[in-house]
Amino acid sequence: MTPWNQVTIVGTGLIGGSLGLALKRAGLARNVVGVGHRRSTLDRALACGAVDDATLDPAEGVRGSDLVVLATAVGLFESLLRRAADHLADGAVVIDVGSTKAEVVRTAEALVPPGRAFVGCHPIAGSEKRGIAWADADLFDGAACAVTPTDRTPADALGRVVETWEALGMRVVRLSPAEHDRLLAEVSHLPHLAAAALVRAVSPEAEGLVGTGWTDTTRIAASAPALWRDILLTNADGVAAALARFRETLADLEDALADRDGEGIERLLAEAKARRDRIVGE
Repeated sequence: MTPWNQVTIVGTGLIGGSLGLALKRAGLARNVVGVGHRRSTLDRALACGAVDDATLDPAEGVRGSDLVVLATAVGLFESLLRRAADHLADGAVVIDVGSTKAEVVRTAEALVPPGRAFVGCHPIAGSEKRGIAWADADLFDGAACAVTPTDRTPADALGRVVETWEALGMRVVRLSPAEHDRLLAEVSHLPHLAAAALVRAVSPEAEGLVGTGWTDTTRIAASAPALWRDILLTNADGVAAALARFRETLADLEDALADRDGEGIERLLAEAKARRDRIVGE
């Protein structure tokens, strides 16, 4: 594909830094500009080669860029767009990498001026780690990326964005913003709450006995609380529905335990194992 002339990445942490590295390695961007709120982070992004230039000013950072990527916490998107919108180049495409879409897309489409386009995106890649120190050019390879066009999304902008993610080795899935939030509530947002609940449920007396099963199951509870606060609040209805389904599955297990139903317990566990094996291919 034709490389982007200049890409601005607003937020050079794990995802933004990894994207900068991946775009440059694949030859998909002639120049990458990083925008951040800490000079030290931008200096590290420059040092590791994730960006070519850096600034603390979003308005300055987006000037002349044909692709702008919002890679901060979703709660910051609106304020950043308000500061940068009037400085977007004609024909610029703005995307995000946030974990929720309905509220993000609705807000961004209202703020991006005519002659520019917004395409909601969610590369489903990353970890509980934060910061440019964990950036990895291979982060997106083989993972799924949801794109969430609306009837306001120009076909040419959508096509070029899809082509970019695919060139980075991602499998692109097109969803509506609402459908994205409903499905990600089940496979991303609910697991985070479940991991946090498991940590909170451990008694102080049991802390010294945790093993790899507990640490593996609760790994994502180590993610940044403020980042996840924004994710959960911008998909509150979807997460509430996922929690309700989760409570139903817990109730099935509780009933089987109360009845001392060994066959029922084994059946529920076997169903879960078979489904996980099918989903992850193991």
